[in-house]
Amino acid sequence: MSDNSSGGNTGAENTGNAGTESTGNAGTGNTGNQQTVLNYMLSNKVEAGLWLTRVFTVVCTVLFFFPIIGDNPYGFYQRVFISSAATSALRLHQRLPHIQFSRQFMGMLFAEDSCHYLIFSLIFMNSYPITMALIPVFLFALLHACSYTKNLLNVMGPQSMQIIRSLIDKLTQQQINILRFIACTEIFLMPAVFFMIFVGKCSIFLPAIYYRFLTLRYASRRNPYCRTLFSELRMTIEHFISRPQCPGFLRNALTKGIALISRLAPQVAH
Repeated sequence: MSDNSSGGNTGAENTGNAGTESTGNAGTGNTGNQQTVLNYMLSNKVEAGLWLTRVFTVVCTVLFFFPIIGDNPYGFYQRVFISSAATSALRLHQRLPHIQFSRQFMGMLFAEDSCHYLIFSLIFMNSYPITMALIPVFLFALLHACSYTKNLLNVMGPQSMQIIRSLIDKLTQQQINILRFIACTEIFLMPAVFFMIFVGKCSIFLPAIYYRFLTLRYASRRNPYCRTLFSELRMTIEHFISRPQCPGFLRNALTKGIALISRLAPQVAH
């Protein structure tokens, strides 16, 4: 009897020790992962800062549409563009770290997509809320934030957070469609801005400033989707007006509209 009791106590002690060691190892593993991720972020503070501002942009956009915190959605609207401007400025500094007061540098500056969206963010930061204007900054922030998040997950381990990895992979598969949708939004914001003038919601200078932004996007070297969408829209309209069923007055109006937009389009070097 005494031998059996002794054996039972020994088993309990072993089980207790194993449990303690297992818990200790799990805690050490979690702490190690946190330290590894933190070290990875500290090794490139600019990229980590960009990730944080982009996540903040995404969160503020969601809170604008679903104001579960606070009672003033306009505050989140402004924060979206403030954080987007911070992202663009930080990215611009990363691309062009040395400021120069020369024509060549200004050309390089305005050729950068981050400069385009710095202008975009400043345009809409203090304007009357235009929900459509949130779409490009939200989607760009989401795409880039997901890319860096996947790097963090890789640092944590190849099997970490599979659900988040799956969501990121699905989003990445739709990247081209998302970029095309962003370009479409950039284009159709122009008539929306004009409409805002007639209802007294924006300054008469806003369309002129936004037109400048749109020409920069059209001439972008790294992102051709705006230029591609313009071409596709033109071909679609030309196909429509070539049909016999198209009324004459509408054909004339659309033809003049195409000619006007073609004259306003900037020259793009190929």
